[in-house]
Amino acid sequence: MNKKIRTDAVDYLFDAILKLRDKEECYTFFEDLCTVNELLSLSQRFEVASMLRNHKTYLEIAEKTGASTATISRVNRSLNYGNDGYEIVFSRMENNGTI
Repeated sequence: MNKKIRTDAVDYLFDAILKLRDKEECYTFFEDLCTVNELLSLSQRFEVASMLRNHKTYLEIAEKTGASTATISRVNRSLNYGNDGYEIVFSRMENNGTI
C-alpha cells in the first residue's frame, strides 16, 4: 500500500464510506463528495478492470467504455502488480451473486 495515501484524512473518509448501508446512500454521499466527472471516471476504471479480468482486448474496452489506452494500461497495471484491491471486490461480488 502506498504510504502517501495512509493519512488520518483518508482513514476518516474510508470510515465514512464503510458506514453507507445501501446503493441509494452511496449515490447520495458520492454525489455530494465527487463531481460528476470524478464519479464517472471511477466507475469507468472499475468497468475497465472488470473487462480486463474477462480477457477483453484494449480495443473492445476502449470502444465500450470510451477509456483511453493510457487509462486501460494503468488499470491493467493495477490488476497485475497492484495490491489486489480489485480482486478482493470482484471475488466478493462473485460470491454474493452481484456479478
